[in-house]
Amino acid sequence: MNVVYLSPHFPPQYHRFCSNLKQLGASVLGIADVPREALAPAVQASLSDYYRVPDLHDDDALRRACGWFTHRYGKIDRLDSLNEYWLATEARLREDFNIFGLRPADIAAVRHKSGMKDRFRAAGVRVAEGGLIPSLSAARELAARTGYPMIAKPDAGVGALDTFKLESDADLARLFASPPPVPYVAEAFIDGTIHSFDGLTDRDGRIVFHTAHRYSQGIMETVNEGRHIAYYSLRETPPALEAIGRACVRSFEVRERFFHIEFFQVAAEEYVALEVNLRPPGGYTTDMFNFASDIDVYRAWAELLVHNRTGLAADRRYHCCYASRKHHLPYRHSHAEIMARYGGQMLMVETVPGVFSSALGDIGYIFRSPHLAVIEEIVAFVHATDV
Repeated sequence: MNVVYLSPHFPPQYHRFCSNLKQLGASVLGIADVPREALAPAVQASLSDYYRVPDLHDDDALRRACGWFTHRYGKIDRLDSLNEYWLATEARLREDFNIFGLRPADIAAVRHKSGMKDRFRAAGVRVAEGGLIPSLSAARELAARTGYPMIAKPDAGVGALDTFKLESDADLARLFASPPPVPYVAEAFIDGTIHSFDGLTDRDGRIVFHTAHRYSQGIMETVNEGRHIAYYSLRETPPALEAIGRACVRSFEVRERFFHIEFFQVAAEEYVALEVNLRPPGGYTTDMFNFASDIDVYRAWAELLVHNRTGLAADRRYHCCYASRKHHLPYRHSHAEIMARYGGQMLMVETVPGVFSSALGDIGYIFRSPHLAVIEEIVAFVHATDV
């Protein structure tokens, strides 16, 4: 099996997907825009071959790279990066080289916020009223229907970059004072707690692994207000959340892919869809999958691709939590105090790469416990400030 993997060095831990593919006998063919010698040794070891392009945004260069791999190794069987940023690029290359997976015709429904709403509705899931706002007049018409506050964000944005909460006509006017360079959507503000339904499907769309997470707040608030964040996995997925999550996986026709679907919980068994992402959840959540259930999703994904093996037994034994800290906040307890008190529960303490720090903080603590009360206690200790 020949698998082309874009940007194998980023995020830093994702080379584990490549190394497992290679261990299972696949030819793992990396493409990136850095010299081979600049790749970490673990990344280099995870690849069967490597092709450097001047710029990963250059489709012609990527086609030449894939053509070179095809000439040398034969037909490319799979192409991925497991990174939302490259989703459309991957789709174009799959189309050019007739590779299984998402194609350009699929992208609008899974990459554009405006396109997602129809698929959510088809799944029977409530969505916030909204849509594209190509002009100030269109935005005002929407505001007249929804009222304020509204959320405005790029139609094809990643995470919460350039996402804003609009409280008034004046905020709306300021947004259009310098017209956004990309299409924007706006929608009614939903007051609720964010939950995600996360997992992996086989090539026929059957879910082979799933879990759920609860977030302390949205990424928009975290980024725009410079907050820290915490989120943790649930040992038991609420039945209503699992039901609509499964319906969404079917509606979005998720095949042989990870999924990360976000919802607002607005009542005990009532959820409003936020967005879908056909890739693993961000940050270190793949490691959290493993810690919560004592599994290896890096291996499971590779076995799925190479052998169509779907027997992943995932007994969620723990709540696994990520709690971040920001350098600019005056925390009450030092790192040493955190480790002295809770070192037994700590699994990872990570310095977050700068590109992720606005959302995931500067330092991230990952810990687990079978008891939710313990998770909440640790989060309170890590996040306690003197302001």
